[in-house]
Amino acid sequence: MDEQIAVEEFVVLVRRHARARRMTLRVSRADGRVLLTLPLRASLRAGQQFAASKAGWLRQTVAQMPQPSVVADGARLPVAGVEVTLRLLPVKAVTLQGDMLAVPQSRPAGPTVQAWLRHRAHLALRVAVDRHAANLGRSPTALALRDTRSRWGSCTAQGRLMFSWRLAMAPPPVLDYVAAHEVAHLAHMDHSPRFWAQVEALMPGHAPHRAWLRRHGAELMAWRFRDAPDAQP
Repeated sequence: MDEQIAVEEFVVLVRRHARARRMTLRVSRADGRVLLTLPLRASLRAGQQFAASKAGWLRQTVAQMPQPSVVADGARLPVAGVEVTLRLLPVKAVTLQGDMLAVPQSRPAGPTVQAWLRHRAHLALRVAVDRHAANLGRSPTALALRDTRSRWGSCTAQGRLMFSWRLAMAPPPVLDYVAAHEVAHLAHMDHSPRFWAQVEALMPGHAPHRAWLRRHGAELMAWRFRDAPDAQP
């Protein structure tokens, strides 16, 4: 069972991990929770002292996190890097009409828009992955989408690629960079200079897109795809 400790005004969730070699502290981009990971043999007291030593960083990090944004009528939602206004209308399917996203008013807005974004992400990532894989001369064994909060993509030793469907909200070159990044792992399962050289070969000039994700990724993670309580019947 997870433990909790108090660090000044913060409640910190404590988890022990068999593979952890050192203590780490992070703030979840999904819900703002503070998580302290400890090696199995580390004492709770040592964890408390470590977290307390990071109180200044913790306060600054929490303060800089974007506030949650709820998918609801009138919301300004990014789609492919462009903000559009979501409107609940008597339509049968989600439709992008210029700078307006028409969403069926007969369905829950959050899950409906999430499914639509997921579909867009899958189509775009399939095209990008196929292109980069062809240039690399290697093929992934599978492509899957998840709502991951700690990474935008991953590649297993078996060649299975996983991506966050939230990339559908990012500018297309950013999505393309993440696809190139994970495809490059088919050749180099690390982040060595050879790996980054491979990313650059697949997508020359990728650095600005990587930087965009670092600056704005938390904003995409802040979107909540559940209807607000006052929107329920």
